[in-house]
Amino acid sequence: MKLFEKHTGKIAAGSAFLAAFAFFQFAYPYHIMRREQMNLFLFDWDYIRQTYKGAGWLARFTSDFLDQFFGLPVAGPLIVALLVTAVGAAAYGICRHFLGKWPSLAVGAAFFLWSFFRETENLYTTRYTVASLLFLVLILLALKFRKTWVKAVATVLLLALGVWSLGSPVHKYYGRAWGWPRIEYDKVIGLDTETYRENWDKIIKRSKKDLHITEASYCYNLAHAMKGDLGESLFNYAQKYSNSLFMFITTDLSQFSSSMVGEVWYHLGDMTLAEQSAIIGLQASPKHTGTRYIKRMAMVNLASGEQGAAQKYLRLLSGTLFYGKWAKRILAGHPDEETRAKIEDLHSKLAKEKTDFVYNANLFRPVLLGLLEANPSNDLAHTYLLCYDLLTFDLNHFMEDFRPETDTSAIYQEAVLIWLDSQGQLSEENAAKYGVGAGTLNRLARFMRYPDNYRNTYWYYFTMEMNRQMQ
Repeated sequence: MKLFEKHTGKIAAGSAFLAAFAFFQFAYPYHIMRREQMNLFLFDWDYIRQTYKGAGWLARFTSDFLDQFFGLPVAGPLIVALLVTAVGAAAYGICRHFLGKWPSLAVGAAFFLWSFFRETENLYTTRYTVASLLFLVLILLALKFRKTWVKAVATVLLLALGVWSLGSPVHKYYGRAWGWPRIEYDKVIGLDTETYRENWDKIIKRSKKDLHITEASYCYNLAHAMKGDLGESLFNYAQKYSNSLFMFITTDLSQFSSSMVGEVWYHLGDMTLAEQSAIIGLQASPKHTGTRYIKRMAMVNLASGEQGAAQKYLRLLSGTLFYGKWAKRILAGHPDEETRAKIEDLHSKLAKEKTDFVYNANLFRPVLLGLLEANPSNDLAHTYLLCYDLLTFDLNHFMEDFRPETDTSAIYQEAVLIWLDSQGQLSEENAAKYGVGAGTLNRLARFMRYPDNYRNTYWYYFTMEMNRQMQ
C-alpha cells in the first residue's frame, strides 16, 4: 500500500497514457491520420524561416514536425497520448506547489481529460495541445524559483515568452475549448483514407457493416468498381441517387467532402477534374496545404504528361521526410514499379489524341460520355455511366448505354425488364433479345409477391422511389 501511495502519480500517468494510446490506436485512428494528409513540413531552411515566423512560431513548428508522423499506424496515437498525458502531468506538478497529492491528482486528471477530448474534435490541430503543454511547462519552471518576487517576475517573463513563441492555446475554429469523439465519423474518415491509399479490399471488408452515410457509399462504390464488381454489389448498400457515385465539385463542400470529391474522377481518368478537386481540397484544409493534395497534383500531371507542373510538386515533396525518396526517384527518372504502373494505367484512360473537353463538371453524364468518346475501352467509365443511369432512373439512356454481350450483372437485367414493361413489351421473347433469361423473369414474379425479400435489387430501389413520388 505504501508503495502504491508513493508512486500514485506515476501509476495515474501511466494508466492515462495507456488509455489514450489504446483509444486513438484502436477506436479513433483515422482522425489522427487525416492530420498528416493536411500537413506539409519541409526540411528546408528557407521554408522554415518563411513559414514559422511571428507569434506562435514554436507551437506551429513543433506541431507540423510531429504531424508528419501521424500517417504511421502507431506513431500518431503514441505522440497524441504522450502530449495529453504530459498536459495532465504538468498541471499536477503545478498544483503540487499549492495543494496536496489527491487534489493535485484531480486537477491533473481534469487537464488530461480536457486535452484528450479536445484531440477528438473535428479539424483540431496538434498546435493547440503543444501550446497548452508548453505554457504549463513555463509556469512550472517559474515556480522552481524560491523567492516569491522572483517567481512573480519569472512567471510574467516566461508567459510573455510563451505568448510570443506559442500563441494562444485556443482557437474558435481549429483549437476549440472542448470536443467529443464521433466514432461513426472516424469510420467514414477511415474509408476516405483507405480510398486515397487504394486499399480496396480493406474498404470492401469494412462495407459489410454499412454506415448508411452517402460518403461511405461513395467509397464502397469506388472500391467495388476498382475490383470490377460494382454491378453485382451496388444495391448491397444504401444509395442516395447519384450522390453515392459523384459529389458536386464546388467550394461550398465541407473540408471532409472536399478531400474525397476527386477520388472517382482520378481513377476514371479525368485528370482535369481530379486536379481541380485537389486544389479545392487544398484550399479547404485548415492550413491550406497538405501532402495528400500535393502528391495527387503531382500524379495527375505525370499522367497527363505535364512534366513541368509535376516537377514543381515533386520538388516540394522531395523536402519531406516520408515522400522525399519517392519524389526524388521520379525527378531522377526512376520511379518505383508501383508508381510507374499507376501512371501508365491513368495515362491509358486519357484520350488517344489531345482533346479539349468543354463541359459542366457537375453534369456527370456528359463528362462520362466524353471520357468514353476519348477512350471507348475505359471500362470503369462505362460501369459508372450505367450505374448513374440506374440511380437517376434514366432508363431510356440506360438502354442506349447497355451492352447485352458484356453487361451481364443482375441489376442491369432487372433494369431492362422495367424498361420493357414501361414500353408495353415485357415478354420472354423480348427479354431474350437483351440477354435476360427466364430465371430473371421468374425472380421478377417472386419480387412482385414478396418485395421485401429482394431489397438488394434494382426493382426494389426503383419501386421505393416510385412509391415515394406518389405520396
